[in-house]
Amino acid sequence: MTAYWISTYDEITDETKVAVYAELAGPALTGAGGTFLARGMPELVYEAGEVTRTVVIEFDSVEQARAAHDSPGYQAALAALDGGAVRDLRIVPGAGTD
Repeated sequence: MTAYWISTYDEITDETKVAVYAELAGPALTGAGGTFLARGMPELVYEAGEVTRTVVIEFDSVEQARAAHDSPGYQAALAALDGGAVRDLRIVPGAGTD
């Protein structure tokens, strides 16, 4: 069953660190099987929605997403981020037909 890595940036405190993180994280996550579906600022928000940078990445499974997060390449990206942003990151299983 597919899984979705969803991260929102509640606050960016250092644009340079975020840029370095993105340079490292993108290849690490796609190399681990992720496909970027959306990234950037929302065009519309509703209800309690906030205008914050959002990233959605599809993986084949929760296990694949977890392995991507725990991979050395992504851990290096997190080290580079080093407090440059306050984020909410969650991995959500896709709605299956089972």
